[in-house]
Amino acid sequence: MRLEPDRLRTQQMPFPQCKAQSNGVYIVYMGAAATSKNNHNLLLTSLLERKRNPVLHNYQNSFLGFAAHLTEEEANDIARRPGVVSVFRDPLLKLHTTRSWDFLQYQTGLETNFRSSAKYNISSSNAASDIIIGVMDTGIWPESKSFSDEGFGPIPSKWKGTCMQTKDFTTANCNRKLIGARYYKARGAFHSPRDHHGHGTHVASTAAGNIIHKASYYGLAMGSARGGFPGSRIASYRICGVTGCWGSNILAAFDDAIEDGVDVLSLSLGASAGHKPDFQKDPIAIGAFHATEKGIIVVCSGGNDGPSTGSVVNIAPWILTVAASSIDRHFQADIILGDKTVIRGGGINFGELQRSPVYPLLYGNSAKSNSRDYDETDARKCKPDSLDKDKVKGSIVLCEDEEGVYSAKKKLEGAKKLGAIGMVFVSDDASATASSYQLFPMATVNWNEGKKIISYAKNERNIPTATILPTVSVIQYKPAPVVPHFSARGPSYATKDILKATFHNGLTLQPDVAAPGVAILASWPDNDSIVKLAGKNSPLFYILSGTSMACPHVSGLAAMIKSQNPNWSPSAIKSAIMTTASQTNNMKKPTTTDLGSIATPYDFGSGEISISISSNDSNLLQPGLIYETKTIDHLQFLCNLGYNVATIKQISSIVPPTFTCHATHASDANVPNDDSISNMNYPSIAVSKFDGSERRVTRTVTNVEDGDTSYTVDIEAPSGLMVKVVPNRLNFSGRRKEMSYEVIFTSDGELSDDNFGAITWCNGKNRVRSPFVVSSK
Repeated sequence: MRLEPDRLRTQQMPFPQCKAQSNGVYIVYMGAAATSKNNHNLLLTSLLERKRNPVLHNYQNSFLGFAAHLTEEEANDIARRPGVVSVFRDPLLKLHTTRSWDFLQYQTGLETNFRSSAKYNISSSNAASDIIIGVMDTGIWPESKSFSDEGFGPIPSKWKGTCMQTKDFTTANCNRKLIGARYYKARGAFHSPRDHHGHGTHVASTAAGNIIHKASYYGLAMGSARGGFPGSRIASYRICGVTGCWGSNILAAFDDAIEDGVDVLSLSLGASAGHKPDFQKDPIAIGAFHATEKGIIVVCSGGNDGPSTGSVVNIAPWILTVAASSIDRHFQADIILGDKTVIRGGGINFGELQRSPVYPLLYGNSAKSNSRDYDETDARKCKPDSLDKDKVKGSIVLCEDEEGVYSAKKKLEGAKKLGAIGMVFVSDDASATASSYQLFPMATVNWNEGKKIISYAKNERNIPTATILPTVSVIQYKPAPVVPHFSARGPSYATKDILKATFHNGLTLQPDVAAPGVAILASWPDNDSIVKLAGKNSPLFYILSGTSMACPHVSGLAAMIKSQNPNWSPSAIKSAIMTTASQTNNMKKPTTTDLGSIATPYDFGSGEISISISSNDSNLLQPGLIYETKTIDHLQFLCNLGYNVATIKQISSIVPPTFTCHATHASDANVPNDDSISNMNYPSIAVSKFDGSERRVTRTVTNVEDGDTSYTVDIEAPSGLMVKVVPNRLNFSGRRKEMSYEVIFTSDGELSDDNFGAITWCNGKNRVRSPFVVSSK
């Protein structure tokens, strides 16, 4: 609903008399330009004069705008007012829901061949710092030991935030570790910063929780739980409830957090797959843009709607987007068949069936109800009401998955009501998540293993039988990492729509990186009654999977880097994380997906995050070279979205006076140039619509090490694609800290749709790797 500034009305108009319509909530976004302040005030005054309590949020600290109850006609009228960038309905977004850090340290040892002599211990990063991680989620459980302030000094002087007080949350619940807590009740049934959901507490402790020894979920995953950077402070922003996260609350939290003084923002939430990336209507992209301009790195989960291509969300170039990967711990629930075959299943159950396979195993027609409304296919998939109670009672039910209809837990509930004593669930997706089924004996298997069980159930001459053993933790599991089924994938394919074309032309390598997101143990509210076992106390820790869990791993790593390099920009930190990522597993082979295919940048971006260890220092991560994506790059990106210069000057607070949009034709300064997006100084490279003729892409790197050094290039290229780098050596000496190079792509033959490779700069100590994709689409 954005109109170009030259078409906007130049005077304030009264609100039209509206027909009887139900009021929805709309977000009015007005950018960050100081010149819009008067327009912002005029709009609010006019609205308040006409309507009673229409405004839910007023954004005025870090950018301008508001959320209000409006009719569609009022929203359309406001969209035409001076200073308004866009008006859109308030969207409802969703959550993307210990050993992980040990595994990353081990993996880094393998990657750098320093494992036997590495001096670095991740606990050395635990010293209290002034770095503040802002977590936007379901709130926080302050009593968790993960948020104790023992050993922390005074609250950083830069902190301008607050600890909001309610009936169940007092200022005493904040401390020198948990320095701030806010909540946003305008949309949502919550009235406190306190987390009654668990998700926010889980992700906050993953990013920054203290070291807690002997942590486990009722004995599973026993070990020391810790966050990525225990020395950082935490500011919690409760924006989500049971139904999800309203965009108006998200923008309010961004507006506050930027002003409060956070260094890192962590958001384990976003839109669903298929949501068209649209900067002007995406509250996360809008908020993250302004945070990044103020020097705050924003880390977001990429979503759980994989493995379909184009399912990744939160893909604006100023966001660090995170996919999920597994670690070398597996929760194994074995299924023993009547013929003594042992099938390795997954999932978490504390069942108490006999170890001998004496229980009837029901599958397909043998479990079907007599109703004519259902057939054997329905029974195989355990659709509600398709199973016969008399047959199911006392049996283990074998169920197939059916995407998009009924979850494993829904089918479990239905089988339990019919008297089933166990369930085997065949699903690639469910087998990757290690969900908890508590006391009910349930195991998940992928389709490869499931076919073995199905074959036994169908071909056994006697009554097929089985049993399900309780879950055990298996460590040093191989291969790891793998990219799980659920983790959302890139790219955003080019279409006739310029917005999607823009994302594809410049930034197909989404997500940016992967991090542990499968079966992660972290802190949990100690009054929970949902995940606790009958007859037991509520657990202090719980196990969850999702890109929600991967995101705070990267947030913690970003905070560590920021603590060591306080003057680094968000793009410098992002570059350091991306260019040092790993593409190999604990078998020293290429990382794969959970189905066995080699993972591509569409699956996990630059790779899984790593902790770079050098033989002569104790620094966490030394990238050697960084790619600095500057404000001008983001502004040119906005040009490619279709914004003109006047609108960009309204959105951004730091537009250079001489700024112009790169043009395809010199005569038209407002026509975006696709190649300018490929030339964004990003740590990865993407070229689309490649027809084999020469394409050139430029990058600039900055040397962040002391002293002179020289880097040589190594090129990984697929067959049929010629890649040349000029120059092939970068010599940094004296004050020369920045150097540029050009990558030239050509082909004399037919190429596949997507062609993956990498450009790596090496100086004998550091490897700075940038993946690329060259696509014919």
